[in-house]
Amino acid sequence: MNTGPLPDPRTAAALTARRRKTEAALERVHQAIARLRREKAQVSVAAIARRADVSRTFLYDNVEARAAVAAAMEQAGERRSLMLAEQDDEREATWRERALNAEEALKAAHTEILSQRSRIGELLGRIGDLEAEWTEEAIQRIATENTTLKQRVRQLTTDNRTLDERLKAARSNLRFQDRRVADLEAQIVGL
Repeated sequence: MNTGPLPDPRTAAALTARRRKTEAALERVHQAIARLRREKAQVSVAAIARRADVSRTFLYDNVEARAAVAAAMEQAGERRSLMLAEQDDEREATWRERALNAEEALKAAHTEILSQRSRIGELLGRIGDLEAEWTEEAIQRIATENTTLKQRVRQLTTDNRTLDERLKAARSNLRFQDRRVADLEAQIVGL
């Protein structure tokens, strides 16, 4: 009476180890869901997989894990709807406050622009007054003096260059003369 082959002890041990590993992973999944609920964090497949240190494939393939994730996401969806309604009210209040602040800033900007425009008008008037003080005759005289001064500067620059060259030549002649005197003194002493 042979009812079938006896299972290999190694296979039985591998199956037991696999079952324990799956049970441990399922326990981590339940703990991760509970932690996410306590922290009021977003419940998603990725968040649960990350917290439970399991793969997303495990969450999709394992029937019990898939059911736990689906239930958690459904419960979070209901809670999220309430939170979204509260956030919408908060956002509306924030936008209303921002709109009022923007209106105030706009009024202040318009006031500043008007102030700046009147100041610019005053300054343009002063520039016109300053330009009116110069007569055509005074402008011509200043331009002529400027041209004369530029010519004088060019002439002085040329004279300076010439004197510099003469000074260099005189120093060279002096060095030559000093050597010549030293040579003659040496000849006199040598006699």
